[in-house]
Amino acid sequence: MIASLRSAWIWFATATLIVVWLPLLAAIRVFDRDPVRYRTGRWFRRLGIAMTKVNASWRLHISGERISDPRRPYIVVSNHQSYADIPLISHLPWEMKWLAKVELFRVPIIGWMLTMAGDIAVDRKDKQQGVRVLLTAGQYIKQHCSVMFFPEGTRSPDGRVHRFTEGAFRLAIKYKVPVLPLVVEGSRGCLPKHSWKFGEPADIQLKVLPPVETIGLEAKDTERLRDTVRGAIISQIAAWRNVAASEVDANATSEVGGMG
Repeated sequence: MIASLRSAWIWFATATLIVVWLPLLAAIRVFDRDPVRYRTGRWFRRLGIAMTKVNASWRLHISGERISDPRRPYIVVSNHQSYADIPLISHLPWEMKWLAKVELFRVPIIGWMLTMAGDIAVDRKDKQQGVRVLLTAGQYIKQHCSVMFFPEGTRSPDGRVHRFTEGAFRLAIKYKVPVLPLVVEGSRGCLPKHSWKFGEPADIQLKVLPPVETIGLEAKDTERLRDTVRGAIISQIAAWRNVAASEVDANATSEVGGMG
C-alpha cells in the first residue's frame, strides 16, 4: 500500500511538472534561433533532472570523463535498464538529441516537447525508416550536436547487456566522430519493466567512459567498433557487480546455454 501511494504521488508530481514545463519550453523554442535547438533541448533535459528530484529515494552518482567542449559532437551510446535511465542521463551537462519511439511523439504534451527539443522519432515497425533516422542524426552531427542511442533498442528484461544494433556505430564511422560510451547501473529497479510502480530506494551509477575514436576506421570496421564499445560497458558493469563479464553479457550466457 505504501509503495502504491508513493508511486501515485510521484506520478502526480511528475505530471504536474510536465504541464508546467510545456509553456516554458514553448517560449524558449520561439526565441531559440539555433538550427539544432540547443537551448530548447537543454531546457527539456532539465525537466528530466526535475523529475528525478521528485523521487528523493534515487541517489545518482556520476563519474568518469568530463566533456570540456559541449559542442563537440559525439555518438553517445548507453546500456538501457529502465525508463528511469532517460531522466538520469539528462543530468549530464551537455545537449544531445535522443532517438525515441514514435509512439512517444504521439502522446499529448510529451510528444510536443520531444518535437520542440528536436529529438528523433523511431518507428521500429517500419524497417525502411532507418535511413531517414540516420540522415537526421547525421545532420545534427554536422551541426556540432551529439546524438544519443540506446543500441539495445529497448530496456533489458534481466539487467544483462543484450545485443547492440550497428546503426550508431555506422554513423560514427561515416562522420568520423568519437563514440562516447555511458554505463548505467542500478536503475533497473527504479521503474521496473511492465510496471507503473516505482521501486525501492536506489543508488544509481552513471559513468562516462573514455571516447572511442573512429578516425581511420571504415565501414568494414563497424562490427569491431560495436563490440569494443559494448565490451567496455559490460566490463564496467561486471566490475561494479564484482562478477565475471560473462554474467553481464546476455550474448555469452545465451551461447553457453545453447551448447549441447
